[in-house]
Amino acid sequence: MPTVEELYRNYGILADATEQVGQHKDAYQVILDGVKGGTKEKRLAAQFIPKFFKHFPELADSAINAQLDLCEDEDVSIRRQAIKELPQFATGENLPRVADILTQLLQTDDSAEFNLVNNALLSIFKMDAKGTLGGLFSQILQGEDIVRERAIKFLSTKLKTLPDEVLTKEVEELILTESKKVLEDVTGEEFVLFMKILSGLKSLQTVSGRQQLVELVAEQADLEQTFNPSDPDCVDRLLQCTRQAVPLFSKNVHSTRFVTYFCEQVLPNLSSLTTPVEGLDIQLEVLKLLAEMSSFCGDMEKLETNLRKLFDKLLEYMPLPPEEAENGENAGNEEPKLQFSYVECLLYSFHQLGRKLPDFLTAKLNAEKLKDFKIRLQYFARGLQVYIRQLRLALQGKTGEALKTDENKIKVVALKITNNINVLIKDLFHIPPSYKSTVTLSWKPVQKVELGEEPSGEVEVAEVGEHEEIVVGEESTE
Repeated sequence: MPTVEELYRNYGILADATEQVGQHKDAYQVILDGVKGGTKEKRLAAQFIPKFFKHFPELADSAINAQLDLCEDEDVSIRRQAIKELPQFATGENLPRVADILTQLLQTDDSAEFNLVNNALLSIFKMDAKGTLGGLFSQILQGEDIVRERAIKFLSTKLKTLPDEVLTKEVEELILTESKKVLEDVTGEEFVLFMKILSGLKSLQTVSGRQQLVELVAEQADLEQTFNPSDPDCVDRLLQCTRQAVPLFSKNVHSTRFVTYFCEQVLPNLSSLTTPVEGLDIQLEVLKLLAEMSSFCGDMEKLETNLRKLFDKLLEYMPLPPEEAENGENAGNEEPKLQFSYVECLLYSFHQLGRKLPDFLTAKLNAEKLKDFKIRLQYFARGLQVYIRQLRLALQGKTGEALKTDENKIKVVALKITNNINVLIKDLFHIPPSYKSTVTLSWKPVQKVELGEEPSGEVEVAEVGEHEEIVVGEESTE
């Protein structure tokens, strides 16, 4: 094992040799042997090995292995020095191997070391993006769980920081190709991260790119399989996938496959859904997703059948008025509960799909069924008007900070919901029913009113966030 003095002497030989440095193979071998010495020798070797690496291609494997030994040393300062110098080994055919090594080193628990590894990976990414991706995806597909997890997170956080000249169209195509291999077997969390990675790629910002992403999500959601409402994993997968798909839909990228699946497979099983997350109102979550997707549904094969399923589900939440006793009082013990949050979602979805078959209520339902629906609408609208008056009175004169209390946030959202339902019910009361009104779903940001459009009377409050289920009955807003 060489001493510190011998390392310096051989370093001098190589440094002084200038253009003839490649002729001093023995001197470089002494430096490589420095990794077997003590702390001081190793520290010097960590600096000297990369400095002359490019001059000795025949010793490339030995040099990389020597540096790798230092990257795994017990002394943290030696490890950090060795990691910092690793990008100097990333030349030509060695680069994928260096990328592979750096990816494995992401498993470190030392924060300074972890940052060095990240910086080194970014450094070689700028030298050769394809080679670096080769090392990263090799570990994602075959590495240990902790390495896989951190490599995916590296891609999801760092890719967007790279300049356009690094993330070329070819590089993005490679990311998509390799990601598809990984997506054949991923956890829910990994799937979300990969959708974040892919939806951020410039080449997938086009209509055809978005369509490609929707097809990827549909494949992941397994929309060809029969839905199992009692399997929390099945429910969770559908929710996770649909949440990823929703932002991709537009007037040119249709949600038809997902809306069809929800109408045919999920709505009939709504009450028997098993929640994958404790405390989540799974039924409301599903109905909100359906409502968001319904705006972008294209031509549907079984439109009338699916519209009827949606209509039947809506009826479940639109109660008939309680029967009156002979003295004019309610014969029952209590008024039916009005589940406004559910009704907003179902009514909005029905209104959106109803536009595609505007004579559904008049031509596809028998007269008795239509009369029954009108009675339910009328009863619901009556309760709605009472609640809207109560909410407006409670919020009257409140601005700024006063509207940001938890209690008032709920009231503001409740007012949005009830306003929306009110607008949609008015449409359906037209003869024939109309589908012209536009509302913004209560949990979505309020859209600016364009010139020439009628404002819908919605209340706008910043950062209201997700709403709780709004149920009225027994003098409560749950």
